[in-house]
Amino acid sequence: MDSWYLPWFLLFSAILPVVPGLPTRENFVKDVDGGLDQDIFDINEDLGLDLFEGDIRLDGAQDRNSIIGEEYRWPHTIPYVLEDSLEMNAKGVILNAFERYRLKSCIDFKPWAGEANYISVFKGSGCWSSVGNRHVGKQELSIGENCDRIATVQHEFLHALGFWHEQSRSDRDDYVSIMWDRILSGREHNFNTYNDQVSDSLNVPYDYTSVMHYSKTAFQNGTEPTIVTRISDFMDVIGQRMDFSDHDLLKLNRLYNCTTSLSFMDSCNFELENVCGMIQSSNDSADWQWVSQVPRGPESDHSSMGQCKGSGFFMHFNSSSVSVGATALLESRTLYPKRGFQCLQFYLYNTGSENDQLNIYTREYPAGNVVGTLTLVEEIKEIPIGSWQLYHVTLKMTNKFRVVFGGVRGAGASLGGLSIDDINLSETQCPHHIWHITNFTQFIGSSSGTLYSPPFYSPKGYAVQIHLNLSHSTNAGIYFHLISGANDDQLQWPCPWQQATMTLLDQNPDIRQRMSNQRSVTTDPFMTTDNGNYFWDRPSKVGEVAFFPNGTQFRRGQGFGTSAFITHKRLKSRDFIKGDDVYILLTVEDISHLNSTPVQPTPGPIVNDLCINFKCENDGICIVQNGKAECRCLSGEDWWYMGERCERRGSTRDTIVIAASSTAAMFALMLIVTLISVYCIRKKYRRRASSNTAAMTLENQHAF
Repeated sequence: MDSWYLPWFLLFSAILPVVPGLPTRENFVKDVDGGLDQDIFDINEDLGLDLFEGDIRLDGAQDRNSIIGEEYRWPHTIPYVLEDSLEMNAKGVILNAFERYRLKSCIDFKPWAGEANYISVFKGSGCWSSVGNRHVGKQELSIGENCDRIATVQHEFLHALGFWHEQSRSDRDDYVSIMWDRILSGREHNFNTYNDQVSDSLNVPYDYTSVMHYSKTAFQNGTEPTIVTRISDFMDVIGQRMDFSDHDLLKLNRLYNCTTSLSFMDSCNFELENVCGMIQSSNDSADWQWVSQVPRGPESDHSSMGQCKGSGFFMHFNSSSVSVGATALLESRTLYPKRGFQCLQFYLYNTGSENDQLNIYTREYPAGNVVGTLTLVEEIKEIPIGSWQLYHVTLKMTNKFRVVFGGVRGAGASLGGLSIDDINLSETQCPHHIWHITNFTQFIGSSSGTLYSPPFYSPKGYAVQIHLNLSHSTNAGIYFHLISGANDDQLQWPCPWQQATMTLLDQNPDIRQRMSNQRSVTTDPFMTTDNGNYFWDRPSKVGEVAFFPNGTQFRRGQGFGTSAFITHKRLKSRDFIKGDDVYILLTVEDISHLNSTPVQPTPGPIVNDLCINFKCENDGICIVQNGKAECRCLSGEDWWYMGERCERRGSTRDTIVIAASSTAAMFALMLIVTLISVYCIRKKYRRRASSNTAAMTLENQHAF
């Protein structure tokens, strides 16, 4: 363990997973949403935008199908540019959205490298996109102010990929009723449908849960809903902005003929007897058993959490039946990595000894090695007794491999053993921290619903804390705080460009079907408070005094987040709460590399940037290649810019004209040369003929 972690680890090792706190002063948290749960269409409406269906930019030639024709599809790997105008938080959120596309589809994204068509993401007015690949070269997509939400980005990129809104379908009126008298005057056209002669739903049922569906309040002129679902249970479901729904993914994967996901590797909930192709090792002293319950717990698997009694299964290592030191190895099927980094996620339940442990190994198969090399990756010790616990383990595999779960019998009395369930493996980054909140429902809507996480450290060494506010009657709020920590003397202040991503985990057994709710905030070192202090300055300087449950005093900086993180109704839906447990995942990443300008909150030396004084014309992009500034020039299907600064335009037509002109000029030149050559030869021949005639005459004269 790093030396700077140790003091804090010792101090907080006994702290409860949930740290209740006194209600936070309202002026000590900054709400980026201003207390409002604004949808995409609310944002655009407030800006006075009159876009088609609220967030679609049409061109003159575009028809209005639900899914447009094949000619407007993008390649599976879509080139993009993140423009400098984007806010830093938006840039990070967009990259996170790309990761969700990779996890759940075959769609990938790559930085633009001169391809004919690409998506230019910029900070415009509002959140909007065109529909499909318009073949215009640079195709704009706006992620404006307050649009930096992961589901908003997913929504706009689904438009760009070729999708219209769900309620535009021809069969819409079978599932919802449009209350025309409640719609803002002049906005009625946003609720048009398109018949099945021009609309393709890809044979997928109508989807109330689609991220592409309007909310019930879209374009309302009062307080009553404009859309009423024919099944009342879905009234508060439509308009979700958390993640793709299952049917969103089904349509996306059908349209683009996806058969696999790019970064997904494996998921196993052990519901089938083949246990997902896992095998028992022959090099151990015990086995894992496939069971639905064990006498001393767990009484049910984690997948169904007892919803269907006797139907859920998990794997169990009975440590009470073996001697101390005995091991049981369970190996996954063979896996084939592509990206070189993976995240293993699983649930673990301990009813054995507090000294029992689970070891995570990898068995790697380099070229020519058929036996495999077993490597210990992580030892999981001090496993809490009597409840399912979530764990993440980071892997870095580049050759084909297996994941190996190794149960180890520890010292002390054991009445049970170790159980594992709901395993997921993907080529994604693991979250940095897990906040496990137990007995969760008692806090919802309660005056005691102000919760603080244990202290966490970011990879850079900043001490941080999450604040969850459940005391509101309808919404849950979430905020990110910097707190005083052991490394503060060595850190940069104000804290620059650390993006905190807080994720309320949907505990669906399959990672591809989860609709987790996520929010990201970024520490802008230039941001100030009302009194002129830097918002993200050192907590000991700008923070308030706070206390941990053991009485230890520290300072907590001002919170930054939203009071409209999720409604209590949505919070109680899906698998956010399972067995009365909730998990909030935290990742804190340094995204300063996304900033194209110097990031000094106070005057300082100017960083030498080769592109500062090297301006590209005609929307060219300046890059540094081999220590030299160069321009990447814009191009289309039959036109392009060229030159050192993209100062000259070329086109197929110009090339044809030049080629034709050159050919004609060459033909004329050759004709002139030919005519001159013929003339000269004829003239030379005549001279020779005249000379021969004169000689013959003279010769004849001498003969006589």
